[in-house]
Amino acid sequence: MSLFSSKKSHLGIDIGTASIKIIELERGKGGARLLTYGFTEDLKEIAKGDWQNDPKYTARVINEICKKAGVTSRTAVAALPAFSVFSSVLNLANVDQKDLSSAVHWEAKKVIPLPLEEMVLDWKKIEPVDNSKEEKNNTKVLLTGAPKTLVKKYVNIFKEAQINLLSLETETFSLIRSLLGNDKSNVMIVEVGMSTTDISVVSQSIPLLSRSIDVGGLTITKAISNNLGVGVERAEQFKYDLGITSIKSDEDIVPKTVVDTVSPIINEIKYMMNLFENKNSGKVEKIVLSGGSSLLPNFSNYLSKILNINVIIGDPWARVSHPVDLKPILNELGPKLSVAIGLAMRDIN
Repeated sequence: MSLFSSKKSHLGIDIGTASIKIIELERGKGGARLLTYGFTEDLKEIAKGDWQNDPKYTARVINEICKKAGVTSRTAVAALPAFSVFSSVLNLANVDQKDLSSAVHWEAKKVIPLPLEEMVLDWKKIEPVDNSKEEKNNTKVLLTGAPKTLVKKYVNIFKEAQINLLSLETETFSLIRSLLGNDKSNVMIVEVGMSTTDISVVSQSIPLLSRSIDVGGLTITKAISNNLGVGVERAEQFKYDLGITSIKSDEDIVPKTVVDTVSPIINEIKYMMNLFENKNSGKVEKIVLSGGSSLLPNFSNYLSKILNINVIIGDPWARVSHPVDLKPILNELGPKLSVAIGLAMRDIN
């Protein structure tokens, strides 16, 4: 699903809270093939404020990454952050196809908290899983809405960078594309970013539930920094050196701090799993982790034990061919680049 119509493009640009990741893919014989990639995680100059309000700086960083990485394409697909986009599944009963558009618009007024004239709306009909009479009489629609002001900021950034923005979509769809592929089972994607954690329950490649909480990798780092009385950089190192190891005593401050800090994420996961089970006939079958902080040592094992469910770190390279000698570094970078890879895959797979 996109908020703009698009043509063919294989350049994905993911603008995060304080990082920019770029992936360029081409269509190979077996599907997508990696051409090049580049990223920066040193946006301290704008991370304290709002990078979206500084399109010239953001555009300059994008072009610097493209130049260093040897990017050739000047057309791109970008992603809107999940926490800033509204989505909802609408159940429309006994609506004729000719009246579907107006019915969606009418229902959108009820569920979107902002005036519709301030939103860019997009919707997609969800095809029924079975052919029961009840399914035939009801039409399910996935509604997506983004503030026009946010969309305009992205447009300004790419205009300043002189890159043709073919399409904007939400991060969730990019992650579904790069991490799940043709997996139609009930899967929860947990994207642990720098400032937020975005959680989506996906079934038949459609995100049925989506929520975001203001807990991310930086939250953990700051908690360690405060508890140990060390700088943020040293706390970041402690975080990835120890992670969620076995907690043997109260003196094991770092692991205990990490466990305490990620507890809101665990509570949110439990809430969404229960919500999905109550609203739907099935259960979440597995959890796929993504985002830089998903690489926290023992995090996936810890979640699996606490939640009693299979938890894995997603592999966005599984459907992208790449040089064998780059495999070690690409595996390490994969969770951070999942959104950008999904964007670049948009018109390939």
